[in-house]
Amino acid sequence: MPKIGMEPIRRRALIDAAISAIGERGALNVTMSDIAGRAGVSTALAHHYFGGKDDLLFATMRHILAKLGDEIRPVMAGLAGADRVRAIIAVNLSPDQFRPEIIAAWLAFYVEARRDAALGRLFRIYVHRLHSDLMSGLTDLPRTSAIRTARGIAALIDGLYLRRALGEGVEDSAAAIALVEDYLDMALAPHPSHGNQPHA
Repeated sequence: MPKIGMEPIRRRALIDAAISAIGERGALNVTMSDIAGRAGVSTALAHHYFGGKDDLLFATMRHILAKLGDEIRPVMAGLAGADRVRAIIAVNLSPDQFRPEIIAAWLAFYVEARRDAALGRLFRIYVHRLHSDLMSGLTDLPRTSAIRTARGIAALIDGLYLRRALGEGVEDSAAAIALVEDYLDMALAPHPSHGNQPHA
């Protein structure tokens, strides 16, 4: 294979290897040598592309978030209200996203974001984008209720990721989606004491 174009292929191979390694060994135990071996490249080349494990973790999470965004945008197009929110939930808890190795990478992301400034910024961007996407489908609710519901859905998704990583809770994507949709249905149900309140 010619050298031109090899760098993106090798970088992607290292990211895929990082996801696999983190899923099996955890972010703290995995090493650049382990990841490089899984990707079929030398440790020196892995350091050449990413510098160190923190840089590789950042690139890995940026890749996962970009892929998630690429999947959410098309399904949101043309949808409104609860249908849009359900689509966002379905993508975030899809069979591909709910794989143990992806969940393990997310857990590492949550932990490392507290100590690494770059990962912290990436995490805040992800949270803001998720809340914004959810809010765009909750416009029929009063603003305070929409904010509470968006935060609740995001927290449920995070909680399902965490319990999946710990080997607890639901292990099936469809069951996870159903749990969050039940919460959405309760939030959207008319409340007898509220009536049809105008938006805040």
